[in-house]
Amino acid sequence: QVQLAESGGGLVQAGGSLRLSCAASGRTFSSVGWFRQAPGKEREFVGTIGWSGSGSAINYAAFVKGRFTISRDNAKNTVYLQMNSLKPEVTAVYYCAASQLVVALQYYDYGYWGHGTQVTVSS
Repeated sequence: QVQLAESGGGLVQAGGSLRLSCAASGRTFSSVGWFRQAPGKEREFVGTIGWSGSGSAINYAAFVKGRFTISRDNAKNTVYLQMNSLKPEVTAVYYCAASQLVVALQYYDYGYWGHGTQVTVSS
């Protein structure tokens, strides 16, 4: 089984930055995605990155608008979500997930999930 562990969340003031980490282990997978879920809202796609191969594409949700960056460190089996210029609207629990699909854009494309890390942006 694939195991995922998010870290790096916390409380940050508006305009600040956070870098979330997703450490992966276990069975091989083809891509890793980031999702977020705010209270009372559905889980929302943030972005995804291919795991195997250096040429794997990165896809972002439209709301990212260049403020979020997904990267990976294969040596550390870790995927990162760098979030800059944070606004209170970003507040949510952020999850990483692993998929057997090379390109996975929907939550149901992912079979493995971390437990999430809370991101809170204050005014």
